[in-house]
Amino acid sequence: MTPLPFSQRPLLSQASASLTHDVEVVDERGRRSTIAIPAERPLTVYVDKRELVTLMTLGGAPEALTLGYLRNQRLVNSIDEIESVQVDWSVDAVAVVTRNGIADVEQRTSKKVVTTGCGQGSVFGGLMDEIEKISLPPDARLRQSVVYRIVDTIRTQNSIYKQAGSVHGCALFSNTGELLYFFEDVGRHNAVDAIAGRMWLDGVAGGDKVFYTTGRLTSEMVMKGAQMGIPFLLSRSGTTQMGHMVAQRVGMSLMSRCSGKHFLLLTGQDRLEFEPHLLEPAVRQA
Repeated sequence: MTPLPFSQRPLLSQASASLTHDVEVVDERGRRSTIAIPAERPLTVYVDKRELVTLMTLGGAPEALTLGYLRNQRLVNSIDEIESVQVDWSVDAVAVVTRNGIADVEQRTSKKVVTTGCGQGSVFGGLMDEIEKISLPPDARLRQSVVYRIVDTIRTQNSIYKQAGSVHGCALFSNTGELLYFFEDVGRHNAVDAIAGRMWLDGVAGGDKVFYTTGRLTSEMVMKGAQMGIPFLLSRSGTTQMGHMVAQRVGMSLMSRCSGKHFLLLTGQDRLEFEPHLLEPAVRQA
C-alpha cells in the first residue's frame, strides 16, 4: 500500500478541540481540588448530506476517526473514494463527500448489531460476513522480545489516561517494536478506527504490523484488526469467546493480559518466536 499523490488525497479539515476538562472535586477528607477529566463530545457523521451515525469521542483525531469508521464499517473500500472530510466543532458534525456516492447505503446501514463497545454502541450488520474473504500473511512472525518492547513502550507513553483516566488507547507498531501511531478516545473502537483512518491516509499496510489495545479483545475488535490486515493483536485486558473464535478463523495471533513480562498467547501460536534467553531461570530449568 502506497500513499495517494497529494492531489488525490481527501481534503481534510484540521479541527482541534481540548482533550481534557478541569472540574472541582472534594475528597474523603472534605478537601477541595481541581482535576482534569477527559473531554467527551458528539460527532455526527454526514456522508453526502445523509446523516449516518453519531460517535461519542474525545475529539483528538476526528478526521482520521471518521475515515477509519467508514473503512471498518465496510462502507468505503478505498481512500481515493473520499473527496473531503470536514469537521465543524461549532455544530459537532463532520461532513464527508465521496466522489461517486456509496451504493445501496440505506440497505447496507439498515441492519445494526449492538456491541460491547463503549463510545460506539452499534456496528452495521454483516460483521461476520467478510471473515472468509480475509487472508492474513501466513509467514508473519513476531519475536518475544518485541512483545516486551511494545508493552514497555505503552507503559511509558505520555497519555491522556495518565493525566485524566477514563479513556482507551490503541497503538500500531512495526514488527520490530517501533511505535508508529498512538490514539486515545473514550471508546476503544474510536481509537482503533482513528488508526485505521491514519493508515489509509499514509498508505500503511498491516501485514507486518502489531496492534495494541488497552481494551478487551471482543469479536468486533478482532474483526477490525483483521480488516486492517494486521496479524498480531495484543491487549493488557482479556478476550471473549467470540473474539477468540474470530482470531482462530482468520489466523491471527491473539495475546491477552500483556503486562510486564507476562502474556497469554491464545491463538496463532506458530507466529510467535520464543527466545529462551528471556525466560526466567526457574522456567528454563523446568
